Amino acid sequence: MFLFKGFQTSAQAKYGDQAPEISLPSVNGDTLRLSELKGKVVLLDFWASWCGPCRVSNKELVKIYTKYKDKGFEIFGVSLDDNKKDWMRAIKNDRIKWQQVMDAGGFASTVAQRWFIYAIPTSFLIDKSGKLIAMDLSGKGLEKALKELL
Repeated sequence: MFLFKGFQTSAQAKYGDQAPEISLPSVNGDTLRLSELKGKVVLLDFWASWCGPCRVSNKELVKIYTKYKDKGFEIFGVSLDDNKKDWMRAIKNDRIKWQQVMDAGGFASTVAQRWFIYAIPTSFLIDKSGKLIAMDLSGKGLEKALKELL
């Protein structure tokens, strides 16, 4: 598991920190908050419809989400798209069933800046108490962590 221990930027969230709040509009236009998922293990996933590696990652996440969603696992997807139609088309085409919000503006968006997102896909694993415990886990690494946490 890749932990945050090596991160030194003072403003950047570190391993063991409480996950900073995210409050953004969903596909339906209602506001979703990351903090509403407290009590679940959450993968905070930053992505965009125009990002090829993100789209490949979505296919893997669909399998993992299907396997663990009923055991207390949730994914909170944050799109850095500027075009809502492209974002919604990607959600449909990739068969994404987890919570999705959009923060238009790409890497200059408010949430991307607050979370220091400079490349995507980037993900953070958050435990049931809302603390950051790992970053950029995928595939077997993510499944191993989920088995330990759920």
